[in-house]
Amino acid sequence: MTDITRRTAVEIAEQVGSGKIKAVEVAQAFLARIKVLDPKLKAFVTILEEQALEAARAVDARPAGRKGRLAGVPVAIKDNLMISGAPTTCSSKILEGYVAPYDATVIEKLRAEGAVFVGKTNLDEFAMGSSTENSAFFKTKNPWNLDCVPGGSSGGSAAAVAARMAPLALGSDTGGSIRQPAALCGIVGMKPTYGLVSRYGVVAFASSLDQIGPFAGNVSDAALCLSVISGHDPKDSTSAGAAAKDYLAEMKGRNVKGLRVGVPKEYFVKGMDPEVEASVRDAVATLRGLGAEIREVSLPNSRFAVSVYYLVAPAEASANLARFDGIRFGRSAARTDKDASLLEVYERTRGEGFGPEVKRRIMLGTYALSSGYYDAYYGKAQRVRTLMQRDFNEAFNQVDILATPTSPTPAFRFGEKSDDPLQMYLSDVFTIPCNLAGIAGVSIPCGLSSKGLPIGLQLLGKPFEETALFAAARAFEAAKPFPELKEDA
Repeated sequence: MTDITRRTAVEIAEQVGSGKIKAVEVAQAFLARIKVLDPKLKAFVTILEEQALEAARAVDARPAGRKGRLAGVPVAIKDNLMISGAPTTCSSKILEGYVAPYDATVIEKLRAEGAVFVGKTNLDEFAMGSSTENSAFFKTKNPWNLDCVPGGSSGGSAAAVAARMAPLALGSDTGGSIRQPAALCGIVGMKPTYGLVSRYGVVAFASSLDQIGPFAGNVSDAALCLSVISGHDPKDSTSAGAAAKDYLAEMKGRNVKGLRVGVPKEYFVKGMDPEVEASVRDAVATLRGLGAEIREVSLPNSRFAVSVYYLVAPAEASANLARFDGIRFGRSAARTDKDASLLEVYERTRGEGFGPEVKRRIMLGTYALSSGYYDAYYGKAQRVRTLMQRDFNEAFNQVDILATPTSPTPAFRFGEKSDDPLQMYLSDVFTIPCNLAGIAGVSIPCGLSSKGLPIGLQLLGKPFEETALFAAARAFEAAKPFPELKEDA
């Protein structure tokens, strides 16, 4: 690994901004690393070499002092986010060959601050999955163990950052799709408060749950990235009015002394890997040693989280994915059969274009929304969701942040859960409540299993209190540095 690819995003931005190094040199170093490592890891669906070098040259041409907060920093982008002129497939055959006509708002913000997009990353098709095994193209491998999954649905972004093919990446988190793969790949993953980051330009899965956030190798880099991509966007009707903050600056000088940390008793349940529980409890003890006050709290309705999620998310997905009909964009049966009726075009396009998991969730959601079942299923799920939000509000009246496991297990082997959807769904049992409540959450590495696989600690915070999470995560990171991934992993 070259010296450049060992540098953090903060370091690269400072050095490119000051002229100590050229953005083109940085892009070339990371693109070279991608060419060496990605054939075995398969993190990228599309490598944007020409676009990246062109963007890097444009950064170098900017005057000193105006190169941007992310000057020359390579960023990998989950392939459900629009980059103008680049393919956007959502790792689905139904969008194979589709080229985005515009930039997502987060892409515009990153580009304005000098970021360089090196590629689009693999994901579970339409972000539906917890292992990236549901991609229509190929499976992404975990850099810590090539026989194991990287998590999902943002597995490509997590693997890219873990293998240092990019210092930063963007993912989307609907039920844990940033935090769970961050935990399994031993990196930092932040799911911001719902509405803090614009969803304009992300291909929607479940509109009341989706949120875009950063992956990074360390807390400071994640804070820098969120500082750039957050803030109100009039193009997104779900965008909150919260102003963008400089999280990197705000968290400096803050520590956890006197911080009230809640440990929800419902999150330490039967079925969790004993090594995960031991690592997370040790992490809580570390926070106590840093001066935090640890309290047990209760989130009684969290036990319904998976059931609620798999009614709400598929219902919203069935509506959002109705647009992929073979008429407006993407794959179309009409191109191969000019005599097909409209109904036949719909059926064949969707039947051939969608994978099994996407079809499963569309059917679940359509059933939950159907006449006679709406109140019994979707309506009831939304009422329980409100109860869960109240649980979090009551907990945050007692504590400042919550500490939980991110995933019930370390990374599992390919095929281990793919034939049992319920077991796969339970991979997100600790991350789903955060999305249902609309609060902020971050996963940071807190240990290694006996097999050398990363374990993640999840910190949950009040809405729009990301600074508190970053400060606590940074204090933990400094107190308990995570081992570096070996080059031959």
